[in-house]
Amino acid sequence: FFYTRTVPCELWFLNRAKPEAHRDKVLMIDARGIYRKVTRKIYDFSPEQHQNLLAIVWLYRGETARFRDLAFGYLLDVVEEGVACIAWESPDGEIHRPLDDLLAALAGLRDGIAPFLKTLPKSGPHADRLAELDVEADRFARDAEGFAVRVDEAATQHEDAPETNDGLNTLVDQLAPLADSGRDLAAHADRLYKAATSLIDVCEQACDTRAGDAWNRRDVNRARKTADEARGAAVEQLRKVRDFWRQARWLTERFPDAERRDVPGLVKLVHRADIEANDWSLSPGRYVGTAPEEEDEDFDFATAMRGIHAELADLNAEAAGLAEKIHENFEKLGI
Repeated sequence: FFYTRTVPCELWFLNRAKPEAHRDKVLMIDARGIYRKVTRKIYDFSPEQHQNLLAIVWLYRGETARFRDLAFGYLLDVVEEGVACIAWESPDGEIHRPLDDLLAALAGLRDGIAPFLKTLPKSGPHADRLAELDVEADRFARDAEGFAVRVDEAATQHEDAPETNDGLNTLVDQLAPLADSGRDLAAHADRLYKAATSLIDVCEQACDTRAGDAWNRRDVNRARKTADEARGAAVEQLRKVRDFWRQARWLTERFPDAERRDVPGLVKLVHRADIEANDWSLSPGRYVGTAPEEEDEDFDFATAMRGIHAELADLNAEAAGLAEKIHENFEKLGI
């Protein structure tokens, strides 16, 4: 069993007895397209990606029950992470409610600037931003209620699902609305926080917040930070729902019958004669072919841009450090 990656490139060999029918064949897995980006320079496999690659080997050995258990486990995680979006208890006994906590933090932020808003006329540069914030908050609250209903439905569906291959495929489809709802609600949480910060920016830039004592910059900044932390916690929890569902779908889309099969760009059972014809090359990419291009339906442009901005900031800081070091070296040389 072989698989490779691009950054860094690795080759692994699993020395284990092959099924009798595969004595003259080699299972090739090309994992170059399976990775997660940790930082600008570091790529690795997530624990779930490791498990998914291992699940292909299970199918190769005929261990279909282990494959199904893994996929059903992912779907159980979908339900449990959905429940945690509503409420979860930390080891110290504290109850966390990510969605309610976000609404409460933003309500606190709005209450903090309310005295200043009362000093402003009903119309003005702040009015549209305030109306937008109120609309987004009401809509988010309604969507959160709908999400909670879907979580309850998903829990029942998971409990009632037969532990068969058909039951697995059906359950993946049944939990898709919950996964989509989690993705949409996470994006909505970002929009809601953006609406709040946009209101603050307009007040500070166009409404002369320094004219009186109604605007406390320190309290506003503290409330803004609290709201941002609540937003981050809610978004992270919501994305777990979608992420675990995608792991289950990744398995069932490629192996819908819970049986090993050749998947272009990922896995192929290669005859010894084919390897000999390729000068005994053990590079999986030579045999598995190319995977068809897939559109990332979960691509988040705003998150991607934030990542690019952070990466650019790191590069600028690195460049500044190198420039300073070069300048110091020139001075030491007396140039």
